[in-house]
Amino acid sequence: MLQRRFVVLDRDGTINVEKEYLSDPDQLVLLPGAAAGLRAFQEMGLGLVVVTNQAGIGRGYFSLERLGQIHQRLAEILGAEGVRLDGIYFCPHHPQDGCACRKPRPGLIMQAAQEHHFELSEAFVIGDKLIDVELGRRVGALTFLVRTGYGAQTASQEASIWDYLVDDLLGAAVIIKRLLASTPNSPLHGGS
Repeated sequence: MLQRRFVVLDRDGTINVEKEYLSDPDQLVLLPGAAAGLRAFQEMGLGLVVVTNQAGIGRGYFSLERLGQIHQRLAEILGAEGVRLDGIYFCPHHPQDGCACRKPRPGLIMQAAQEHHFELSEAFVIGDKLIDVELGRRVGALTFLVRTGYGAQTASQEASIWDYLVDDLLGAAVIIKRLLASTPNSPLHGGS
């Protein structure tokens, strides 16, 4: 049985406008082009999961219940745009807790791959920070740094360890579509 390929996305600064420790669902705003990019991924038959560090919980800035409300709001906004996420995975821990799920550690992406039955080496990891790129590299995925959120700053200050630097999710979708078209025997297309 052929496996569906997945796009693994950071949340803040990649899908929605970066707000330090976003704790109010009413402050969640999609980035320009984010919904169009996510729709394009879906139209290509790709699965969509979010993997996000949410240290605000571990720091006591907001509760798990509040994070659930934020993710419910995200689902509503995306749903109105014709986008459905397959899952949201989050690390609630303080950065000093030493957990296995805080990016760039691969705990959450491995959980997502197991639950959704996809190969990490066939995934596309997209984010606005170096930890997102490092996460993708650790599991052998193709990595994209978006210039939204902290991405422009990251791109100007760091050595380019990402596979692709793009303006936004729509830019990533254009490249992924081209890559998939150039590999017709990929698991997504089923081969001959």
